[in-house]
Amino acid sequence: MEFIIYLTFFIIGTLFGSFFTLAVYRIPLGKDITHERSFCPNCNHKLQFLDLIPVLSYIFLRGKCRYCGNKIRPRYLILEIATGLIFAIYAYSFKIDWLHGFDFKIVLLVLGLLYFTALLIIAGIDRERKQIEKSVLIYLLIINMLYIIYTCTFEKINVYGYVIYLIAMALITLMDIYIIRKKLYSSYILQVLILFLNIVIFSGTTITYFTVISTLIWIALNCTVKIIKQKINKTKQVNDKIDLNMGYYLSISNIILVIISNFLIYR
Repeated sequence: MEFIIYLTFFIIGTLFGSFFTLAVYRIPLGKDITHERSFCPNCNHKLQFLDLIPVLSYIFLRGKCRYCGNKIRPRYLILEIATGLIFAIYAYSFKIDWLHGFDFKIVLLVLGLLYFTALLIIAGIDRERKQIEKSVLIYLLIINMLYIIYTCTFEKINVYGYVIYLIAMALITLMDIYIIRKKLYSSYILQVLILFLNIVIFSGTTITYFTVISTLIWIALNCTVKIIKQKINKTKQVNDKIDLNMGYYLSISNIILVIISNFLIYR
């Protein structure tokens, strides 16, 4: 019975993973992500139901578009499988007794999965374009507001600690609107700060602390590898830039650490 439940979470995760690929592509372009049907970016042919089954469609079509034969990037398959695993493992980490009535941990599970959806979209867009979309940050804030309501209502956690983070978030947003944008400066750093505050609200200070440390280690290792590659291939040394996609690193690191902390809490 439990195997079927976690398999269901995996399948739901793959569906979300398929949606993430669409969202990462369309949100920065300002395109609709809910009503407009998916299409092949090469031939623009609208995809049918059999083309959109997560994981299976990629396997049966051998990684190619059914209509134009253009290769589909493997990252779509990887993201669908990874998201399915994230959903299943996170659900398993709560150790919920699914056979004996309602458990309030289910509410935390749902909020956590919604929180992960925002982080995964942020990570995908930041990886591709080095930007963090404000619309996704707003969605993330809404999830955190629901999380605050839950923790203050059922876990009796003091709301004042959250208020400080929300005020800081509001000040950074106002700074972005009235100072940075008017002077045409990049607001990427401010968007990263807003993301950071959202991570603190949901994860708590301890997990956020380790998220920052793991992010810095990850960035350092990535930069080291790129520098070594540049020295080996000197002809590309000028063209290869080292981009610090902080939103990507923070989001993925936090997802991993939240899941690990859950196993420690509910062991």
